[in-house]
Amino acid sequence: MDAERRLLMQARRSESDRLRRYGAEVTESSPISARIADALSESDEALRVIRSVPAGHRDPALVLAVLHHLALTGRAADLAAAIDIGDPDAAAAAAVRIVIRQADAVVATAAHRALLTMRTAVCAVLYPVLAEAAHRMGADDIGVIDVNPGVGLNLHTDRVAITYSTGESLGNSASRVRIDCRVVGQNALPTRTLPRVVARVGIGKDIVDMADPDEVLWLRACVPPDQDEPADQLDAAVAVAAAEPPVVLRGDVLDVVDDAIDEVPVAALPIVTTTWALSDLALESRLRWLQRLTDIAARRPIAWVSVEGVGVAPSIPTMGDRRASGHSIIGLTMLGSSDLRSQAVGRCWTRGRVMSWLG
Repeated sequence: MDAERRLLMQARRSESDRLRRYGAEVTESSPISARIADALSESDEALRVIRSVPAGHRDPALVLAVLHHLALTGRAADLAAAIDIGDPDAAAAAAVRIVIRQADAVVATAAHRALLTMRTAVCAVLYPVLAEAAHRMGADDIGVIDVNPGVGLNLHTDRVAITYSTGESLGNSASRVRIDCRVVGQNALPTRTLPRVVARVGIGKDIVDMADPDEVLWLRACVPPDQDEPADQLDAAVAVAAAEPPVVLRGDVLDVVDDAIDEVPVAALPIVTTTWALSDLALESRLRWLQRLTDIAARRPIAWVSVEGVGVAPSIPTMGDRRASGHSIIGLTMLGSSDLRSQAVGRCWTRGRVMSWLG
Protein backbone atom coordinates (compact mmCIF):
# COMPACT_ATOMS: atom_id res chain seq x y z
CA MET A 1 0.00 0.00 0.00
CA ASP A 2 1.55 3.34 -1.02
CA ALA A 3 1.90 6.22 1.45
CA GLU A 4 -0.81 8.36 -0.14
CA ARG A 5 -3.42 5.62 0.07
CA ARG A 6 -2.43 4.90 3.67
CA LEU A 7 -2.92 8.56 4.59
CA LEU A 8 -6.34 8.59 2.93
CA MET A 9 -7.43 5.52 4.88
CA GLN A 10 -6.21 7.09 8.13
CA ALA A 11 -8.16 10.28 7.37
CA ARG A 12 -11.28 8.25 6.64
CA ARG A 13 -10.95 6.35 9.91
CA SER A 14 -10.40 9.60 11.80
CA GLU A 15 -13.59 11.24 10.49
CA SER A 16 -15.55 8.03 10.88
CA ASP A 17 -14.42 7.64 14.48
CA ARG A 18 -15.32 11.26 15.31
CA LEU A 19 -18.81 10.79 13.94
CA ARG A 20 -19.30 7.53 15.83
CA ARG A 21 -18.12 9.10 19.09
CA TYR A 22 -20.46 12.04 18.59
CA GLY A 23 -23.33 9.66 17.87
CA ALA A 24 -22.65 7.80 21.10
CA GLU A 25 -22.58 11.08 23.06
CA VAL A 26 -26.00 12.23 21.83
CA THR A 27 -27.85 8.90 21.70
CA GLU A 28 -30.13 9.80 24.59
CA SER A 29 -30.49 13.55 24.00
CA SER A 30 -31.04 13.38 20.22
CA PRO A 31 -31.72 9.94 18.67
CA ILE A 32 -32.07 11.47 15.19
CA SER A 33 -28.65 13.16 15.42
CA ALA A 34 -27.09 9.95 16.74
CA ARG A 35 -28.47 7.85 13.88
CA ILE A 36 -27.41 10.41 11.25
CA ALA A 37 -23.87 10.52 12.67
CA ASP A 38 -23.64 6.72 12.59
CA ALA A 39 -24.91 6.56 9.01
CA LEU A 40 -22.42 9.18 7.82
CA SER A 41 -19.59 7.32 9.57
CA GLU A 42 -20.40 4.20 7.50
CA SER A 43 -20.59 5.89 4.08
CA ASP A 44 -17.32 6.19 2.13
CA GLU A 45 -18.87 8.74 -0.25
CA ALA A 46 -20.21 10.90 2.57
CA LEU A 47 -16.90 10.75 4.41
CA ARG A 48 -15.11 11.87 1.24
CA VAL A 49 -17.30 14.99 1.15
CA ILE A 50 -16.78 15.71 4.86
CA ARG A 51 -12.99 15.41 4.42
CA SER A 52 -13.16 18.21 1.83
CA VAL A 53 -14.52 20.59 4.47
CA PRO A 54 -11.73 22.82 5.92
CA ALA A 55 -10.08 21.04 8.84
CA GLY A 56 -11.36 23.40 11.52
CA HIS A 57 -14.97 22.98 10.40
CA ARG A 58 -15.43 19.19 10.46
CA ASP A 59 -16.96 19.03 13.91
CA PRO A 60 -19.75 16.44 13.62
CA ALA A 61 -22.18 18.77 15.42
CA LEU A 62 -21.45 21.46 12.81
CA VAL A 63 -21.91 19.02 9.92
CA LEU A 64 -25.28 17.95 11.34
CA ALA A 65 -26.26 21.61 11.84
CA VAL A 66 -25.55 22.19 8.14
CA LEU A 67 -27.88 19.32 7.23
CA HIS A 68 -30.56 20.66 9.59
CA HIS A 69 -30.17 24.10 7.97
CA LEU A 70 -30.73 22.60 4.52
CA ALA A 71 -33.90 20.97 5.84
CA LEU A 72 -35.15 24.20 7.43
CA THR A 73 -34.51 26.19 4.25
CA GLY A 74 -36.45 23.75 2.05
CA ARG A 75 -33.41 22.31 0.25
CA ALA A 76 -33.69 18.87 1.84
CA ALA A 77 -37.37 17.96 1.76
CA ASP A 78 -36.93 14.24 2.51
CA LEU A 79 -34.80 15.00 5.57
CA ALA A 80 -37.33 17.59 6.75
CA ALA A 81 -40.14 15.04 6.35
CA ALA A 82 -38.24 12.40 8.33
CA ILE A 83 -37.57 14.92 11.10
CA ASP A 84 -41.24 15.89 11.20
CA ILE A 85 -42.38 12.32 11.80
CA GLY A 86 -39.48 11.55 14.15
CA ASP A 87 -38.02 8.68 12.10
CA PRO A 88 -34.24 8.37 12.82
CA ASP A 89 -33.62 5.71 10.16
CA ALA A 90 -35.34 7.71 7.41
CA ALA A 91 -33.50 10.85 8.55
CA ALA A 92 -30.16 9.03 8.43
CA ALA A 93 -30.75 7.69 4.91
CA ALA A 94 -31.82 11.14 3.72
CA ALA A 95 -28.79 12.80 5.36
CA VAL A 96 -26.35 10.51 3.55
CA ARG A 97 -28.04 11.23 0.21
CA ILE A 98 -27.92 14.99 0.85
CA VAL A 99 -24.22 15.00 1.74
CA ILE A 100 -23.41 13.12 -1.47
CA ARG A 101 -25.82 14.90 -3.84
CA GLN A 102 -25.42 18.40 -2.41
CA ALA A 103 -21.73 18.17 -1.59
CA ASP A 104 -20.94 21.72 -2.77
CA ALA A 105 -23.65 23.25 -0.56
CA VAL A 106 -22.62 21.15 2.45
CA VAL A 107 -18.94 22.07 2.12
CA ALA A 108 -19.59 25.77 1.44
CA THR A 109 -21.98 26.17 4.38
CA ALA A 110 -19.74 24.31 6.82
CA ALA A 111 -16.71 26.32 5.69
CA HIS A 112 -18.17 29.72 6.56
CA ARG A 113 -20.37 28.89 9.54
CA ALA A 114 -19.59 28.28 13.20
CA LEU A 115 -21.57 26.18 15.63
CA LEU A 116 -23.62 28.52 17.84
CA THR A 117 -25.18 27.81 21.21
CA MET A 118 -27.65 30.07 22.98
CA ARG A 119 -26.24 30.68 26.46
CA THR A 120 -28.60 32.33 28.93
CA ALA A 121 -27.56 30.82 32.27
CA VAL A 122 -25.02 33.55 32.95
CA CYS A 123 -27.88 36.06 33.22
CA ALA A 124 -28.51 34.59 36.69
CA VAL A 125 -24.97 35.62 37.66
CA LEU A 126 -25.07 39.04 36.00
CA TYR A 127 -28.38 40.22 37.45
CA PRO A 128 -27.38 40.59 41.14
CA VAL A 129 -23.98 42.09 40.26
CA LEU A 130 -25.48 44.66 37.88
CA ALA A 131 -27.97 45.61 40.57
CA GLU A 132 -25.19 45.80 43.16
CA ALA A 133 -23.08 48.05 40.90
CA ALA A 134 -26.02 50.41 40.35
CA HIS A 135 -26.75 50.50 44.09
CA ARG A 136 -23.17 51.18 45.14
CA MET A 137 -22.76 53.95 42.56
CA GLY A 138 -26.16 55.52 43.26
CA ALA A 139 -27.57 55.02 39.75
CA ASP A 140 -31.29 55.24 39.00
CA ASP A 141 -30.78 54.29 35.33
CA ILE A 142 -28.09 52.15 33.71
CA GLY A 143 -26.80 51.36 30.24
CA VAL A 144 -25.43 47.85 29.68
CA ILE A 145 -22.49 47.38 27.31
CA ASP A 146 -21.56 43.77 26.60
CA VAL A 147 -18.21 42.78 25.09
CA ASN A 148 -18.23 40.03 22.44
CA PRO A 149 -21.74 38.96 23.46
CA GLY A 150 -21.90 35.90 21.22
CA VAL A 151 -25.33 34.31 21.43
CA GLY A 152 -27.12 35.06 24.66
CA LEU A 153 -29.14 37.60 26.58
CA ASN A 154 -26.43 39.41 28.55
CA LEU A 155 -27.90 42.68 27.30
CA HIS A 156 -31.42 41.68 28.33
CA THR A 157 -30.81 40.29 31.81
CA ASP A 158 -33.69 42.37 33.17
CA ARG A 159 -36.12 40.75 30.73
CA VAL A 160 -35.71 37.09 31.76
CA ALA A 161 -37.18 35.14 34.70
CA ILE A 162 -34.52 33.86 37.13
CA THR A 163 -35.15 31.43 39.97
CA TYR A 164 -32.46 30.60 42.51
CA SER A 165 -32.26 27.44 44.57
CA THR A 166 -32.50 29.56 47.72
CA GLY A 167 -36.04 30.55 46.78
CA GLU A 168 -35.39 34.05 45.48
CA SER A 169 -36.71 35.13 42.08
CA LEU A 170 -35.33 38.06 40.10
CA GLY A 171 -35.99 39.59 36.71
CA ASN A 172 -39.24 39.54 34.77
CA SER A 173 -41.46 36.81 36.21
CA ALA A 174 -43.69 36.93 33.11
CA SER A 175 -40.85 36.15 30.71
CA ARG A 176 -40.95 32.97 28.62
CA VAL A 177 -37.18 32.66 29.13
CA ARG A 178 -36.81 30.74 32.39
CA ILE A 179 -33.43 30.35 34.07
CA ASP A 180 -32.63 28.25 37.14
CA CYS A 181 -29.45 28.77 39.17
CA ARG A 182 -28.13 26.82 42.14
CA VAL A 183 -26.60 28.95 44.90
CA VAL A 184 -23.91 27.39 47.10
CA GLY A 185 -22.04 28.73 50.11
CA GLN A 186 -23.10 30.51 53.28
CA ASN A 187 -23.59 34.09 52.08
CA ALA A 188 -27.05 35.28 51.09
CA LEU A 189 -27.52 36.45 47.52
CA PRO A 190 -28.50 40.15 47.26
CA THR A 191 -31.98 40.57 45.85
CA ARG A 192 -32.00 44.21 44.79
CA THR A 193 -34.08 44.99 41.72
CA LEU A 194 -32.18 46.09 38.65
CA PRO A 195 -32.91 49.74 37.84
CA ARG A 196 -34.23 50.83 34.48
CA VAL A 197 -32.02 49.85 31.54
CA VAL A 198 -31.98 52.81 29.15
CA ALA A 199 -29.31 51.61 26.71
CA ARG A 200 -28.12 48.22 25.45
CA VAL A 201 -24.92 48.09 23.40
CA GLY A 202 -23.04 45.06 22.06
CA ILE A 203 -19.42 45.55 20.98
CA GLY A 204 -16.96 43.20 19.28
CA LYS A 205 -15.89 41.80 15.95
CA ASP A 206 -18.24 38.83 15.57
CA ILE A 207 -21.69 39.65 16.91
CA VAL A 208 -24.71 37.55 16.05
CA ASP A 209 -27.62 39.81 15.11
CA MET A 210 -30.74 38.12 16.48
CA ALA A 211 -32.87 40.52 14.47
CA ASP A 212 -31.47 38.99 11.26
CA PRO A 213 -33.77 36.17 10.02
CA ASP A 214 -30.85 34.34 8.40
CA GLU A 215 -28.85 34.36 11.64
CA VAL A 216 -31.89 33.20 13.61
CA LEU A 217 -32.47 30.35 11.16
CA TRP A 218 -28.86 29.24 11.56
CA LEU A 219 -29.28 29.39 15.35
CA ARG A 220 -32.27 27.08 15.05
CA ALA A 221 -30.28 24.74 12.82
CA CYS A 222 -27.66 24.39 15.56
CA VAL A 223 -30.31 22.94 17.90
CA PRO A 224 -30.72 19.17 17.27
CA PRO A 225 -33.99 18.63 15.40
CA ASP A 226 -35.64 16.46 18.06
CA GLN A 227 -34.91 18.71 21.06
CA ASP A 228 -38.15 20.61 21.50
CA GLU A 229 -37.39 22.31 24.82
CA PRO A 230 -34.09 23.96 23.73
CA ALA A 231 -35.80 25.05 20.50
CA ASP A 232 -38.67 26.59 22.46
CA GLN A 233 -36.24 28.41 24.75
CA LEU A 234 -34.31 29.65 21.71
CA ASP A 235 -37.49 31.04 20.18
CA ALA A 236 -38.34 32.76 23.47
CA ALA A 237 -34.84 34.25 23.75
CA VAL A 238 -34.93 35.52 20.18
CA ALA A 239 -38.29 37.17 20.89
CA VAL A 240 -36.85 38.91 23.95
CA ALA A 241 -33.86 40.24 22.01
CA ALA A 242 -35.99 41.30 19.03
CA ALA A 243 -38.44 43.22 21.25
CA GLU A 244 -35.66 45.61 22.27
CA PRO A 245 -32.75 45.23 19.86
CA PRO A 246 -29.41 46.56 21.08
CA VAL A 247 -27.09 48.99 19.38
CA VAL A 248 -24.33 46.92 17.72
CA LEU A 249 -20.80 48.31 17.30
CA ARG A 250 -18.49 45.99 15.39
CA GLY A 251 -14.74 46.30 15.66
CA ASP A 252 -11.87 45.91 18.09
CA VAL A 253 -13.27 46.42 21.60
CA LEU A 254 -10.44 48.79 22.54
CA ASP A 255 -11.31 50.99 19.57
CA VAL A 256 -15.10 51.07 19.97
CA VAL A 257 -15.65 51.05 23.74
CA ASP A 258 -15.56 54.89 23.81
CA ASP A 259 -18.34 55.05 21.24
CA ALA A 260 -20.29 52.44 23.22
CA ILE A 261 -20.08 54.53 26.39
CA ASP A 262 -21.36 57.54 24.42
CA GLU A 263 -24.51 55.55 23.55
CA VAL A 264 -25.49 55.67 27.23
CA PRO A 265 -27.36 58.86 28.27
CA VAL A 266 -25.24 61.10 30.50
CA ALA A 267 -27.66 60.72 33.43
CA ALA A 268 -27.29 56.91 33.39
CA LEU A 269 -24.45 54.72 34.66
CA PRO A 270 -22.63 52.75 31.95
CA ILE A 271 -21.94 49.18 33.11
CA VAL A 272 -19.60 47.16 30.90
CA THR A 273 -19.91 43.38 31.12
CA THR A 274 -17.44 40.72 30.02
CA THR A 275 -18.32 37.04 30.30
CA TRP A 276 -15.38 34.87 29.28
CA ALA A 277 -14.53 37.54 26.70
CA LEU A 278 -10.95 38.28 27.84
CA SER A 279 -9.46 34.80 28.10
CA ASP A 280 -8.20 34.80 24.50
CA LEU A 281 -6.34 38.09 25.00
CA ALA A 282 -2.70 38.34 26.02
CA LEU A 283 -1.97 39.91 29.41
CA GLU A 284 -0.77 43.09 27.70
CA SER A 285 -4.11 43.48 25.90
CA ARG A 286 -6.05 42.82 29.12
CA LEU A 287 -4.04 45.50 30.91
CA ARG A 288 -4.71 47.88 28.03
CA TRP A 289 -8.42 47.11 28.43
CA LEU A 290 -8.35 48.14 32.08
CA GLN A 291 -6.38 51.28 31.21
CA ARG A 292 -8.94 52.13 28.53
CA LEU A 293 -11.75 51.93 31.10
CA THR A 294 -9.70 54.05 33.50
CA ASP A 295 -9.23 56.71 30.83
CA ILE A 296 -12.96 56.78 30.10
CA ALA A 297 -13.73 57.08 33.81
CA ALA A 298 -11.84 60.37 33.89
CA ARG A 299 -14.83 61.96 32.15
CA ARG A 300 -17.70 59.95 33.66
CA PRO A 301 -18.13 57.20 36.27
CA ILE A 302 -18.47 53.66 34.93
CA ALA A 303 -18.63 50.12 36.30
CA TRP A 304 -17.22 46.87 34.95
CA VAL A 305 -18.82 43.52 35.79
CA SER A 306 -16.58 40.59 34.85
CA VAL A 307 -17.19 36.85 34.81
CA GLU A 308 -13.82 35.46 33.81
CA GLY A 309 -11.49 32.60 34.61
CA VAL A 310 -9.29 32.83 37.68
CA GLY A 311 -6.61 35.49 37.13
CA VAL A 312 -7.97 36.61 33.75
CA ALA A 313 -9.60 39.95 34.69
CA PRO A 314 -6.91 42.44 35.72
CA SER A 315 -7.39 44.05 39.15
CA ILE A 316 -9.87 41.36 40.31
CA PRO A 317 -8.47 39.38 43.29
CA THR A 318 -8.10 35.63 42.82
CA MET A 319 -8.55 34.88 46.55
CA GLY A 320 -5.86 32.24 46.28
CA ASP A 321 -7.80 30.19 43.71
CA ARG A 322 -5.75 28.28 41.16
CA ARG A 323 -5.81 29.23 37.50
CA ALA A 324 -7.69 26.84 35.21
CA SER A 325 -9.45 25.49 38.29
CA GLY A 326 -12.78 24.94 36.54
CA HIS A 327 -14.65 27.92 37.96
CA SER A 328 -14.80 31.63 37.23
CA ILE A 329 -14.45 34.70 39.42
CA ILE A 330 -17.31 37.22 39.45
CA GLY A 331 -15.75 40.67 39.68
CA LEU A 332 -17.05 44.19 40.21
CA THR A 333 -14.86 47.16 39.34
CA MET A 334 -16.08 50.71 39.97
CA LEU A 335 -14.20 53.51 38.28
CA GLY A 336 -14.48 57.22 38.97
CA SER A 337 -12.45 60.25 37.98
CA SER A 338 -9.78 59.60 40.60
CA ASP A 339 -10.22 56.07 41.94
CA LEU A 340 -10.62 52.44 40.96
CA ARG A 341 -12.21 49.91 43.31
CA SER A 342 -12.16 46.23 42.39
CA GLN A 343 -13.67 43.35 44.31
CA ALA A 344 -14.30 39.66 43.78
CA VAL A 345 -17.98 39.30 44.69
CA GLY A 346 -18.53 35.65 43.83
CA ARG A 347 -17.64 32.49 41.98
CA CYS A 348 -19.57 30.56 39.34
CA TRP A 349 -19.45 27.16 37.70
CA THR A 350 -20.86 25.54 34.54
CA ARG A 351 -21.29 28.84 32.69
CA GLY A 352 -23.52 30.33 35.37
CA ARG A 353 -25.73 27.42 36.38
CA VAL A 354 -24.10 27.37 39.83
CA MET A 355 -22.82 30.37 41.78
CA SER A 356 -21.72 31.51 45.21
CA TRP A 357 -21.86 35.03 46.58
CA LEU A 358 -18.97 36.53 48.54
CA GLY A 359 -20.33 40.04 48.98
